[in-house]
Parts: sequence; C-alpha cells; structure tokens
Amino acid sequence: MKKIALFVDVQNIYYTCKQSLGKNFDYNAFWAHAKQLGDIEYAYAYATYRGDDKQTQFQNILRAIGFEVKLKPYIQRADGSKKGDWDVGITIDMMETAKQVDEVILLSGDGDFAILLAHLRNQYGVSSRVYGAPKLTSQLLMDSCDVFSAIDDALLLS
Repeated sequence: MKKIALFVDVQNIYYTCKQSLGKNFDYNAFWAHAKQLGDIEYAYAYATYRGDDKQTQFQNILRAIGFEVKLKPYIQRADGSKKGDWDVGITIDMMETAKQVDEVILLSGDGDFAILLAHLRNQYGVSSRVYGAPKLTSQLLMDSCDVFSAIDDALLLS
C-alpha cells in the first residue's frame, strides 16, 4: 500500500469551509477517507495558539484522531494586522517527509504551496493531492497538484 503524509493548514481550512461552504470540516471523516488512500505515515495539523479553551479542546480532538498538532502563537500587531501562518513550517515538514512517502496530501487553498508541490514531484518523485474549497482555492495550487479534491458534504460536519 502507498505511504502517505497529511498536512492540514487548520486556519485556512476552517475559514474557507465556513466562508464558502457554510460548514465546519469533519476531520474524522477525512481521516477515514485518507486511510483508504494509503498508509498514513505522517499526519500534521498546523494551528495557531491563542490560549482559548475551546481551541485547546479542538486540538486535543485532532491529536486523538491521530494528528501531530503543531502550534505557533497568534500575533496581533500594533497596526491591527495579524500573523499566524504556517507556510514555512509546512514547507519544511513536507520536504523532510517527501523522502519517505509516495504521496503528500495537503489541505489548504494557499497558492504559495504550488511551487513546493512541483519541487517535491521533480526532486523526489512524490505525487500530491490537495483538498480545498473550490471557490477559495488558488487555481495555481489546483493546477500544480496531481489530484485536486473539492471539499464536499462528505467531508463536512452536518
């Protein structure tokens, strides 16, 4: 069976599902789906930490499912802008795991990952699959992956 690695940009998936599909993402359903695609060797969920109890409970649910949850502090600058993206961390982890898996699966709509997926394919022969909300997923990202899967009702909480 094929070896796979999962990478979830939690904030991106939360906001794109809420905004474009009006529902929350179902991580249990996704995990069950991913297990049908191959052996899950690595599973990372990247989130920001705000010290919120509800958020901590959610992160514990992700851990119970099987994800390694990686946190970074949520920063609000004096000018009101916000910082908390995981693009560099996701990139490093994808490059490290690409040497040990057959496919990387990314849950994000962020077009910044397009060049990374092309690099992983060319450098390591790793295929890529992206799950995203079609209306809010970068066309460049959809074009750069081997398989794009639109998040639909099967992967949403009812």
